[in-house]
Amino acid sequence: MSGQGSCFGVWRLPLVVVVTALLLWYALSATGIFLPSVFPPPARVATGFGEELRTGRLPHDIVVSLFRVGAGFGAAVVLGVPVGLLLAHRPRWRVAFSPAINFFRSLSPLAWIPFAILWFGIGDLPAIFLIFLSSIFPLILATMVAVDEIPSVYFRVAHEHGIGGWELARRVTFPAILPQLITALRVTAGVAWLVVVAAEMVAGRDGLGFAIMDARNGLRIDLVVVGMIVIGVIGVVIDRLITNLTRMPNVRWGYER
Repeated sequence: MSGQGSCFGVWRLPLVVVVTALLLWYALSATGIFLPSVFPPPARVATGFGEELRTGRLPHDIVVSLFRVGAGFGAAVVLGVPVGLLLAHRPRWRVAFSPAINFFRSLSPLAWIPFAILWFGIGDLPAIFLIFLSSIFPLILATMVAVDEIPSVYFRVAHEHGIGGWELARRVTFPAILPQLITALRVTAGVAWLVVVAAEMVAGRDGLGFAIMDARNGLRIDLVVVGMIVIGVIGVVIDRLITNLTRMPNVRWGYER
């Protein structure tokens, strides 16, 4: 019972906020402050949501967008974290490559859209490419910074036991940076989810971003709001899934320290 009560307590305040926002939305629509053609009432959005589910377009767009984010973000994690570890343990390489990494990290991934369309056309590949670019450079830098904050005593003990090279990274460095790395993953995943929507608006033929643009062009403002709500809900779910990694026994110590 205590677990159920605690779970209810966690969700109670967010639920109150959501219900209050819905009531405010309904009240503003009922008073006529917002015309239905400018901002649709909740009932119209609910009807549009049901319409998108019946036609199967909404589930298809969700799957497409999640696939693109998973592919681009996953590739950035697989490549970016090892590169960050390598540069952190190679001071000369770090000095050589840090300016370039910072340059590309500061460059908006949306600036690459013309090249993405030119190189990959329209579809999955340009969106995956843009998501990859938006994720890999922040992850490389976050990994290097996390390594810098590891207490030096960890490395001294490792060297005394003859641990070095990639074994040092696997047994000492990587476990020590996991708490900070998960925080970086949360931030980067949020950026990746924003980028996929923007990329689909410009270089997509399907996906949630394209659905919003298509609905706007068709003057279906209710479907625009449907897409916005779905994007926001999925973003929250992705963040919660990554946050749950902090409960792993090998990671929790870093947050309780």
